[in-house]
Amino acid sequence: MSDYDGRDNEEIFSKVLRAGRRTYFFDVRSTKAGDYYLTITESKKFTNDDGSFHFKKHKIYLYKEDFAGFTENLNEMTSYILEEKGEEVISDRHQNDYSRPVASEVVDSGGVTSEEPTATADKFTDVSFDDI
Repeated sequence: MSDYDGRDNEEIFSKVLRAGRRTYFFDVRSTKAGDYYLTITESKKFTNDDGSFHFKKHKIYLYKEDFAGFTENLNEMTSYILEEKGEEVISDRHQNDYSRPVASEVVDSGGVTSEEPTATADKFTDVSFDDI
């Protein structure tokens, strides 16, 4: 059982990381007992069809007793990704000049024209942290 009572208690120290449509907030807060814990909040901006926008937020509460394991796993996972894929972002959606590829026409040996499907990000599953 933690000392956390469900409220966002006093912020002691905060940092912000802006990353495109996402913003990450790192906040040190105090428990009722006067100990500290960390909240990490991801806020992602979404634009509605009418031009207005809204934000979706996901928050992680991290307590001192979990720091070592969390840091170890985070370092291992980020190192693995960088070793396997390098630092270059390879997702087309992250490029400023990205536009969705158009299906190209393919003519088979019988002279029949068809459209060749193009792989898009729509074929991937959108996972929400709420689903985990």
